[in-house]
Amino acid sequence: MQWVKVLGLGLGAAALLGLGIILGHFAIPKGADAPDLDLELLKAVMGQLDASKIRENLWELSRQPHLASSPRDEALVQLLLSRWRDSESGLDSAERTEYEVLLSFPSQEQPNLVEVVGPTGDILHTYHPKEENVTGEQGGPDVVQPYAAYAPPGTPQGLLVYAYQGKEEDFKELQEQGINLEGTIALTRYGGAGRGDKAVNAAKYGVAGVLVYTDPMDVNDGQSLPSQTFPNSWGLPPSGVERGSYYKYFGDPVTPYLPAHHSSFRVDHSNASGFPPIPAQPIGFQDAKDLLCNLNGTLAPSAWQGALGCEYRLGPGFRSSGSLSDGSQVRMSVYNRLELRNSSNVLGIIRGAVEPDRYVLYGNHRDSWVHGAVDPSSGTAVLLEISQVLGTLLKKGTWRPRRSIVFASWGAEEFGLIGSTEFTEEFFSKLQERTVAYINVDVAVMANATLRVLGTPPVQSVVFSATKEIDSPGPSGPSIYDNWKRHFNRSSPVYGTVPSLGALGAGSDYAPFIHFLGISSVDMTYTYDRSKTSARIYPTYHTAFDTFDYMEKFLDPGFSSHQAVARTAGNVLLRLSDSLFLPLNVSDYSEVLHSFLRAAQQELGNLLQQHNISLGPLVTAVEKFAVAASALDQHVSAQRKGSPDPLQVRMFNDQLMLLERAFLNSRAFPEERYYSHVLWAPHSSSVATFPGLANACYRAKDTDAGSEAWAEVQRQLSIVVAALEGATATLRPVAEL
Repeated sequence: MQWVKVLGLGLGAAALLGLGIILGHFAIPKGADAPDLDLELLKAVMGQLDASKIRENLWELSRQPHLASSPRDEALVQLLLSRWRDSESGLDSAERTEYEVLLSFPSQEQPNLVEVVGPTGDILHTYHPKEENVTGEQGGPDVVQPYAAYAPPGTPQGLLVYAYQGKEEDFKELQEQGINLEGTIALTRYGGAGRGDKAVNAAKYGVAGVLVYTDPMDVNDGQSLPSQTFPNSWGLPPSGVERGSYYKYFGDPVTPYLPAHHSSFRVDHSNASGFPPIPAQPIGFQDAKDLLCNLNGTLAPSAWQGALGCEYRLGPGFRSSGSLSDGSQVRMSVYNRLELRNSSNVLGIIRGAVEPDRYVLYGNHRDSWVHGAVDPSSGTAVLLEISQVLGTLLKKGTWRPRRSIVFASWGAEEFGLIGSTEFTEEFFSKLQERTVAYINVDVAVMANATLRVLGTPPVQSVVFSATKEIDSPGPSGPSIYDNWKRHFNRSSPVYGTVPSLGALGAGSDYAPFIHFLGISSVDMTYTYDRSKTSARIYPTYHTAFDTFDYMEKFLDPGFSSHQAVARTAGNVLLRLSDSLFLPLNVSDYSEVLHSFLRAAQQELGNLLQQHNISLGPLVTAVEKFAVAASALDQHVSAQRKGSPDPLQVRMFNDQLMLLERAFLNSRAFPEERYYSHVLWAPHSSSVATFPGLANACYRAKDTDAGSEAWAEVQRQLSIVVAALEGATATLRPVAEL
């Protein structure tokens, strides 16, 4: 049964079919409005969120590998359905939605191999196709071998070169060093560029295949010995390999912009875009060391050096004095295959009492590369505890939210945010019309130092309110807010020193909600103290060492950080679902817009002036937005003090909810699939300003006046101005057309 049909059961089928969106405005009887946020109930819920139950959830979720579409993944679907249908702690309803999607797997019959072959073709060395079975959990039959999902099959062979992070400028540097890259195998390391981008960049320079490894400098603070790594510390063991999707876009690769139903049109696999053009394979740093420490050629730049205990050289090929003979080549044998598989989302629904057609979504993906205790099961463990506490109140009849709450367990996220993207494609119109906000908790805990939050500006105030009321883990610790501010902060011209809210990219399931639908979104996790480690991510990320024991011993021994995230996410969820007026502060967008404008003036102003392009219209648009946002905030504040009419409440809330949609322009970035939000698109420029404008200037700066590139600069400037004017119109009194 479709989730929207389930959600509407309590409203009556005739009401749903006949009234649609108008229902929300006229189904709220005057004088019978529900009370505002119940702070006592909020406090009680925070007290009921139990660290020991989260621990039990995590053990159950992560005790076996659960790769997308595997039998264990299906078992977790059934676990979620049973929890959310429980007679004492379940929700109003729970359903699954299934999609037929294109996934990529290594061959079980022919494992992917990396070998060094001599000049006569003899195999000198074969590298480890699997990780070392350190704790007895890495050798099971359900542990998928390390591979680069969606990388094509092939057996390229060539001289080895070291290409640092696989950025385009890294390959250009090798070329400038006089190295002929045609037909080579490039050894790269994670970081700097996306996984798939490494292969795309390599192919532009004639490279035949790409190897990717994790340097211990980037995750282990340089430590690489077995005694220094898991199970003796949180460090990545030498054999650890980061799996991942090398697909460029998100969503099912062969049904872009369409839900991946059996009946949907599919692009032929061979014509699908976004796949790596050449074979790629990830390896462990113990294997990378054998390759890199025997390379020939000039010394790599100092920034390219790492922590493998040798000087990194560029190649091509190996030194005659090394253990790998001169003239030897690297051969990659990749046997990945594409398969259509069924993947499910699971949706649990609590119907709203007053505004059932307004949805607050809370999501987390379910699938993992292996055991996935950190990613994503820590998030699912928190999701289950929050839904159990709220479900118990619901079944007792002591609480029902003002607005509907939709809990979501997304499928096949690791392959490219597939479940969440298919969901947004299938229910595009309803979600755009009715969704208040999306809360994402993917990795709930990757360390126990502090909260880290990404989000759009309107959610800043509600997250601040929640975190000020919750103690950070530990005896008599500061509030989560104060602890967060100590680790990540910024200076605000409006508020002074505050915690910094990071921008949303495309790293998890919030991406289709913010970039495609324009729904205010937030993502939160507990993370490490960056003054104590230079790790780019928790060390066992996407490896077979991301296990329950790893979490319990090294990341969150008492599960108090899980509890802190549950309380924060639960607090934000209740504020969004129960507050009379939506706790979204649109004026906080003004601060961001002014900072973008200053950056454009300072970094791009002279260049634009040379080409007779004025930022005047943008200055005016930003100022008008700030005035309209401030006026709306004042109107809402005035209404709070009185006895507002329910329809006025609904009117103001719609303005707050729909602001984010006004920043969408589906034609702004035709080269970027699903990206429509003109403020948060990908950057090819380092200037922290409006991305379309910055990217266009970056491409046009070395071209002649009157070129198409400069016309694109003018187009992007007009797009931003039009979006700001549309957003301003959304905030103005609705009677002003």
